[in-house]
Amino acid sequence: MLPLIAWAQAASPAAAALDASLPLVTVTATRTERAVDNVPATVTVLPAKRIEQSGARDIKDLLNDELDLTVRQQATRFNASGGTARAGNEGVNIRGLEGNQVMMLVDGVRTPAGFTFGPIGTGRGDFLVLDTAQSVEVLRGPASTQYGSDGLAGVVSLRTLDPADLLKKGQTFGGFARAGYNAVDDSYAATLGLAGREGLDGRWQGLLLLTTRRGHETDNQGSVDTQDGTRTTPNPVSYRAPAVLAKVAYALAPEHELGLTFESQQRKQDTEVYSARGDVTSRGTTTTTTDLDAHDKLDRQRASLEHRFDDEAGSWLQRARSQVYWQDATTHQLTLAERTLTTAGVSTDSPQSRDYDYQQKLLGFSTQLESTVATPALGANARQRFSYGLDWSQAKVTGEFTGITPPKLFPDTTYTLAGAFVQDEIEAGPISIIPGLRFDSYKLSASQSGYTGTAVSLSDQAATPRLGAIWRADDAFAPYVNWARGFRAPTPDQVNSSFANPAQFYSSIGNPDLKAERANSVELGLRGRVRGAFGQLRYQVLHYDNRYDDFISQQVVSGTGAPTDPLVFQYINLSKARILGSEARAEWQRGGWVLNGGVAISHGRSEAGGVKTPLDTVEPARSTLGLRYEAADWSLRASALHVQGEARSEVSSATYYAPTGYTTLDLGGSWKPLPALTLQANVSNLFDRHYTRWSDVRGLADSSTVKDAYTAPGRSVQVAARYDF
Repeated sequence: MLPLIAWAQAASPAAAALDASLPLVTVTATRTERAVDNVPATVTVLPAKRIEQSGARDIKDLLNDELDLTVRQQATRFNASGGTARAGNEGVNIRGLEGNQVMMLVDGVRTPAGFTFGPIGTGRGDFLVLDTAQSVEVLRGPASTQYGSDGLAGVVSLRTLDPADLLKKGQTFGGFARAGYNAVDDSYAATLGLAGREGLDGRWQGLLLLTTRRGHETDNQGSVDTQDGTRTTPNPVSYRAPAVLAKVAYALAPEHELGLTFESQQRKQDTEVYSARGDVTSRGTTTTTTDLDAHDKLDRQRASLEHRFDDEAGSWLQRARSQVYWQDATTHQLTLAERTLTTAGVSTDSPQSRDYDYQQKLLGFSTQLESTVATPALGANARQRFSYGLDWSQAKVTGEFTGITPPKLFPDTTYTLAGAFVQDEIEAGPISIIPGLRFDSYKLSASQSGYTGTAVSLSDQAATPRLGAIWRADDAFAPYVNWARGFRAPTPDQVNSSFANPAQFYSSIGNPDLKAERANSVELGLRGRVRGAFGQLRYQVLHYDNRYDDFISQQVVSGTGAPTDPLVFQYINLSKARILGSEARAEWQRGGWVLNGGVAISHGRSEAGGVKTPLDTVEPARSTLGLRYEAADWSLRASALHVQGEARSEVSSATYYAPTGYTTLDLGGSWKPLPALTLQANVSNLFDRHYTRWSDVRGLADSSTVKDAYTAPGRSVQVAARYDF
């Protein structure tokens, strides 16, 4: 079903009773608890129940039906020197920007940045473990005022489960067990969650959650099952993905609580890359790949200590949150190739090994305070809520490549971010005005040790204002406007890079003069809610205009690719980029029935040297239609998605493949045969439609003879059972 969007004005108690299944609060949009209806931006809130009903294995499945969100995951076809799909779920695309341009958080802690070079790829989407989620929120538009660098396109925030989420009223011990199967990758999943507290009003609370998933390659609709480059069926994959979440909370006093969190996740994947067999390179000698195996491991641990203060009767301070956190994430990718080297008609074995480690160690601190004051000058019941605070983090980023020279593609770098922010939420009758301002500084300190290039350090500052307003004229008419600035600091590998491959006639160089990307965004929208004998109708229409300066892009800056004139790749600042879009959503609800739908259209261009080029990361037009029925013990859901074919005028190169449009239908349902037992089933792509997602295929040559290798899965079934105790 379609996720829930911020729609109209704050709900009355009667409306809240009517919309008991709807999430009413977001903490991502303003970093304060605020009704989603009352946010001057577009926010999606997906609570744990909706995540579980969807049967989603990962963030790509979860956001599949979203109008303006996609997740790039390419076909697992790579070789020892280049290719695609090593990064898994690469990251979330929000209205045409993706990767490190989108802030991704788990309990307020940044997920590791993505990195790609040749056959190496570290994504970001696989760091989000949905089985641990209390909710997933997505904020569209620049969020640097709230969070600093990286929030250029928006924020994806996962909040993990707390003990209270597993304990029913009156319980001191409880939990759940869940098991499931998904045919799309022949995967089995199991989760056990336990929670307890010391008496009904005890000061101690605790949670332990264990989850694991084991599966194989994701299905597609290819039919050629050869063991060479003509193959279009998926390459064989075997993966294991266990995770642990543990929490302890202690109430020092009614207003003060300490919380300790530990999280650990792994993902191990082995791939037999049949499609790489037969690859031939010829540079005076001929090398043929006869076998290629890949062994990848993602490993992340996080620990955090949090202090929470809540006192609604406080004279000047009502709420405070402070957190100290540590995170260690490592991606290890090993490629083993068997090759035959032919020189002057003589063939010899030439095995090849590529072993890469990419590590990010993060240490950080954040604190946020909230103060609410009455403002009689603005009206009898007018008030202001001030939120203000500090954020500081330091990441140590390292990368080591065994099997090539030089072993370091970029120098070991310490990446420091520091910011201070203030926000004012002014409530004056039907009008809400939310101004905010943040100042950030960032510094990249590069080490020369072990690096053959010239390590360059970089530092800069940024100020990012934001202003939003909502006018709740009446239930059916609530216009809003949001203006926001944003920035994203360059990553270490963009500033410093030193690699040359004479055999392939190319090299990559850094750019010590690289500037931060800047965003200037405006969103205008209208929401409303109409009630009557027919039920309740909610709607939202909006238009956004996102402009970017110093847009960072990797370009060929010199060379033709000839032996005497190799290509030179470098990250540079394009002069500007612009993405425009319009969206419309509606939802009708009566009794247990909900009918909803929407449409989104967007258009993007980058500009360099006066030449405008389509932004391939902008998605084609999408529309959705969903119907669900919720009863006490059972539910049914249907969701249709239509995606328009990618127009040639929206593709940056005439040589790229532009897939045709498609429509898919998904069905789902759940049943509670016992109060504590829930059975759930979903069918994806019910009519077995043969189609290709633009996000997964962009950049593929139109002349490719293996396009079917990049197709999306056909019809598949997912089932699960959950027992609460």
